[in-house]
Amino acid sequence: MRLLTALLFLSAPAAAATPDQVARTYADLALAGYQDSLTTAQALQQAVATLIATPSDETLQAARTAWLAARVPYQQTEAFRFGNPIVDDWEGRVNAWPLDEGLIDYTSADYGNEENALAALNVIATPTFTLSGTAIDATTITPALIADTLHEADGIEANVASGYHAIEFLLWGQDLNGTGPGAGARPFTDYVQGEGCTGGNCDRRAAYLQAATDLLVADLGEMTANWANDGPARAAVTAEPQSGILAALTGMGSLSYGELGGERMKLGLMLNDPEEEHDCFSDNTHNSHYYDGLGIRNVYLGRYTRVDGSVVEGPSLSDLVAAADPAIDAQLKAELDASVAALAAIKATAEAGLAYDQMLAAGDARGETLILAAVDALVTQTASIDRAVTALGLSKIDFEGSDSLDNPNAIFQ
Repeated sequence: MRLLTALLFLSAPAAAATPDQVARTYADLALAGYQDSLTTAQALQQAVATLIATPSDETLQAARTAWLAARVPYQQTEAFRFGNPIVDDWEGRVNAWPLDEGLIDYTSADYGNEENALAALNVIATPTFTLSGTAIDATTITPALIADTLHEADGIEANVASGYHAIEFLLWGQDLNGTGPGAGARPFTDYVQGEGCTGGNCDRRAAYLQAATDLLVADLGEMTANWANDGPARAAVTAEPQSGILAALTGMGSLSYGELGGERMKLGLMLNDPEEEHDCFSDNTHNSHYYDGLGIRNVYLGRYTRVDGSVVEGPSLSDLVAAADPAIDAQLKAELDASVAALAAIKATAEAGLAYDQMLAAGDARGETLILAAVDALVTQTASIDRAVTALGLSKIDFEGSDSLDNPNAIFQ
């Protein structure tokens, strides 16, 4: 009798995932991703403090390494954009790009933007200035000055004063190599206090870097709290599970199509413009694209590997779609694997010596082939995400960058 009971138990089908379980997994993945983003930003904060206290080649490289490590979990959280208003309203504070970096610090003599009067402000060298007719006292650089006065000053999106890319610029400096080899090459002496300071205003540069890093940590702390057990972002997707599922699919499709496939990849290739690459100062774009793609797949599979190697997982969108239409689920999983593989090929090529900005060069057939393969894979999977929406009986989604997928290449023309 015991053997029969055991056999019946083993042969019984697993209970189907429910929308509320899937919505909870989605929120758990978001929380883990933002927690990891926070802890790695705190490590960056410590590395920046060490750089400022004891500037050297070693401490500058350690701060750069910490910045690169901080990008790994954060980029995987970008799949939570687009479908969650709390994230969308916040995201521009931490990951806005591209930026007119001359707002912050010194740039090359030929740098400028005729459409942005603040593009060459150089607040680090300018302790007082006028903004929209108001005199601004910036003698003390604080997180509040950056967040409330400088970021998107005059309502211009290119006036990015906070977040990962402002910090990236302060650690690497401008990449003046165009589509040739090499990233930014800011010297550690830009942070030497007193004799030996290069670039001028090393004390204010250090103050800006510290304030921007402190602000990033505070912003990530805020978003982590939003996804905690009593947080409003979690409540929004778990109180109405169908809305949470719709948010998850919206984020997957919009990041795949309009944002990553279009704005971040195809546009730069069309323009052959390294200024359009995402992590342009550090030449880290191959990683930012790869981890975006991985984040999209994480959401669908309900599985995220944390920076400490532990895994957060649970009932997934894949489980729901498989129950509704197994063929669509199988196709979408295969396409997600294909897009991650295409992005991994870009990553491997960059790590072997051909940086992403070099791939953007006019006439670089190898780079064009790699980038277009990834763009095509992202567009293809978006069409299957759209089919998954239909299979689940959800309302039509207008993914970022297009009103429909009837003409998948419209965004890129």
